[in-house]
Amino acid sequence: MADKMNHFQGATVFVTGGAGFIGSAVIRHLLRDTPVRAVNIDKLTYAANLQSLVEVDRNPRYAFEKQCICEGSSLRTIFDKYQPDAVINLAAETHVDRSIDGPADFIRTNVIGTFTLLQESLRHWSRLSAARKDRFRFLHVSTDEVFGSLEETGFFTESTAYAPNSPYSASKAASDHLVRAWRETYGLPAIVTNCSNNYGPYQFPEKLIPQMIIRGLAGEKLPVYGDGQNIRDWLYVEDHAKALTLVLERGRVGETYNVGGRNERTNLQVIEAICDLLDMLTPTAEGSHRRLIKFVDDRPGHDRRYAIDASKLENELGWRADQSFATGIAETVRWYIDQKAWWKAILERGYTMKRVGLGR
Repeated sequence: MADKMNHFQGATVFVTGGAGFIGSAVIRHLLRDTPVRAVNIDKLTYAANLQSLVEVDRNPRYAFEKQCICEGSSLRTIFDKYQPDAVINLAAETHVDRSIDGPADFIRTNVIGTFTLLQESLRHWSRLSAARKDRFRFLHVSTDEVFGSLEETGFFTESTAYAPNSPYSASKAASDHLVRAWRETYGLPAIVTNCSNNYGPYQFPEKLIPQMIIRGLAGEKLPVYGDGQNIRDWLYVEDHAKALTLVLERGRVGETYNVGGRNERTNLQVIEAICDLLDMLTPTAEGSHRRLIKFVDDRPGHDRRYAIDASKLENELGWRADQSFATGIAETVRWYIDQKAWWKAILERGYTMKRVGLGR
């Protein structure tokens, strides 16, 4: 993609939340496939992991700043130091179950943090030369969960009304509205993306797919919420990283772009696919991993179905997902089998896959 990034030749891009799952994929992609300098701004909360960036750590175009996006004065120092040409905002609390038990962290990071980052981006942008002002972009990365729950048919589009149902999705909806307001009121050249469920290498074990792989490898029960028929549209994280780079370079200021993999699966289908891959790659004498599936109480307010219509991104910018769910999930399961040291280090630091978010 380097030949497509001439617009950002020699540019500096801030990636907030760059030590997280999607953020680290974006940084790896930017440094591998584009000529930009990437500055990783991350608070290093429990889900962040600099081990996800070992391959780029010594790249002369990479820099890391440990920083909370809620702290304006410190952010200002970083803006002044690096003089960025773009900001990709991926700093967020993202786990729905955790938001049910502790919504305050989600309001602070996702709402106050986005506001603070917008203010410092606006201050920086307003002082740029006309040419650099024209080139600057603020790309805010959000979720399809802001749209609420779909019935059995239909898709989320860029014009779907917001109807968030969890503290997490409400905090992300608020942040989306702030970005829009800073574009409309102050002229900050901002773009918003709303993505479907991401999966792939380096995902923190609290999320469905890595947790099921790790539990399956250990022969532990595989908990399925409710009846297992909740549907999600799955997007391979590397495909998402490429989409964000494309939007950053060619997306229209003031627009929203939905990013989805066109891979709808029920939660039960996802877990069964993982079981079948584990049977093939790491068979056990005890029999099929499907025997470990156990239905448990549902999540409070569990949205029934998400599905993204990514036609705008596909038609306007020419993006296509490279991975189908079948190829992506196979790559992911193999990665977690091969990279046990990465996720075992997380467990050894004290993270337990104990269920949260029951709301009681």
